Amino acid sequence: MEVIAVARLVIDGEDMVLRLALRERLLVRRREVRMPLAAVREAAVEPDWWRGLRGLPRSGRWLPGSFCLGVWRHSEGQDFLAVRERGPVVIVDLRPSAPFARLAVSEADAEGVVRAIRRAA
Repeated sequence: MEVIAVARLVIDGEDMVLRLALRERLLVRRREVRMPLAAVREAAVEPDWWRGLRGLPRSGRWLPGSFCLGVWRHSEGQDFLAVRERGPVVIVDLRPSAPFARLAVSEADAEGVVRAIRRAA
């Protein structure tokens, strides 16, 4: 079963919101991930999608070599991922006070999304 991630990172007032598509919501039983912009430590583009992954799956769904969706745990905490094997990934590293250490999201316009996050944060 292949899932094409269509999650989108958007700025909503003082928050950065990772909005999940209906299919993704059903797989991870979550509508969105919302973080205050104050929690953003750094945002960058990673051209190789697999470099955004770290640790092991905790919850969610994944298909090796295709997509990763959900929470991954590692020694520094946990990350929320919505990545697919093609295209660049937006990596947002978060401050320790945030519930996740990192958000990693496949985005067609990764550079534009990173610019928007940096401008808003």
